[in-house]
Amino acid sequence: MTEPIRTALIYGSTRTERFCDKVANWIVAHMARHAEFELHSIDPASVTHEHSHDETVAHHADIKTLMQRADAFIIVHPEYNHGYPAPLKQLIDAYTTEWQAKPVAFVSYGGISGGIHAAEQLRTVLGWLHAVPIRDGVILSNVWRELDSDGQLALGQPAEQAAELMLARLHWWASALRTARQAMPYEQAVA
Repeated sequence: MTEPIRTALIYGSTRTERFCDKVANWIVAHMARHAEFELHSIDPASVTHEHSHDETVAHHADIKTLMQRADAFIIVHPEYNHGYPAPLKQLIDAYTTEWQAKPVAFVSYGGISGGIHAAEQLRTVLGWLHAVPIRDGVILSNVWRELDSDGQLALGQPAEQAAELMLARLHWWASALRTARQAMPYEQAVA
């Protein structure tokens, strides 16, 4: 039996009363049926902005460790004004080698476009960090219309199928790249 793919699920919004939690909860519940993934969450909203230097360093150290250990990433993000949120950019820019030679999948949501403009921007940015953005993702248009009576997402077959395809591709890329990194660390590829 192979080791599970350590996957960091990154929340792309820090707004209060954000919709991101509902979308992240949906993908987490979906992934609970997939034992081949070991899921860890990274939430930029939990980063402390107080002046207590020790708390900030400790939290960033935790994120750095999660990102270093990750074999893959899933970013759950909204689209604001045809782009992705500034706190997500701040999180991405705070780390460099942690992204390298690892696949990244996107679960985007927004208005009619479903967050696809933001996802395309993220593909470009992460590509420059030597991450491997995968093409298959989940795009949720006007997702707030899909809430059940309990306020939870009740997405239908197309979203479920998109999630299955995304996870299959993410698993393939993560497995292949983990094997490659074990055979030769990525930083040695320039030597």
